[in-house]
Amino acid sequence: MSRSERLFDLLNALRRHRRPVSGRALADEMGVSLRTLYRDIASLQAQGATIEGEPGVGYVLRPGFMLPPLMFTPEEIEALVLGSRWVAERADGRLKEAALSAVARIGAVLPPDLKDEMDSSSLYVVPGAPFPTDTVDPALLRKAIRTERRLTLCYRDEAGAASERVVWPFALAFFDRVRLLLAWCELRQDFRSFRTDRIVEAQVGQDRYPARRQALMKTYHEDLEKRRAAERC
Repeated sequence: MSRSERLFDLLNALRRHRRPVSGRALADEMGVSLRTLYRDIASLQAQGATIEGEPGVGYVLRPGFMLPPLMFTPEEIEALVLGSRWVAERADGRLKEAALSAVARIGAVLPPDLKDEMDSSSLYVVPGAPFPTDTVDPALLRKAIRTERRLTLCYRDEAGAASERVVWPFALAFFDRVRLLLAWCELRQDFRSFRTDRIVEAQVGQDRYPARRQALMKTYHEDLEKRRAAERC
């Protein structure tokens, strides 16, 4: 492993620990000597990483520091390119532009050898069947998710019957042929999924829903696991 890769791995290790972690524990995790660990921490601090602590006390990384992407491995570059190509092929227009822009910005700061890896990536996404057309801009749904706002939906089911729902949106799921809005439904008092192409109208409320998005996601996955376990019994 090169020193740059080791520094990158150390930075990620520090990000995984929200509380101070001892130098010995970090050295064991990294597979290096304590002396090497102290030297690597000093190098990261010199590059601007806000690593607080000292030998015998422990270390913690304060948020906000990002190393430049020049230390990506070739496999990480391929993953980024493949992911951006999938988004460009299967997501809506704004996400497509964002994916292409992100890859271009990363490519602009890569050293020449890694830039060549990015430009010559041979991993491609095969075009699939087109998504059904959405009436409501998916960007509006993403905004409601990010800001944890209630959504008032006019929704048509498979039979075409319309209903009005007030929901707490917390995720968008992308499948091969459809996109689903995952939300807590106030009418059903349970989690529900709504095909985005069947949402006729959507209005973002001014007030936040009385939960945190992460908590809703956690409860949703727990309920999903319980249902799957019950089906296996």
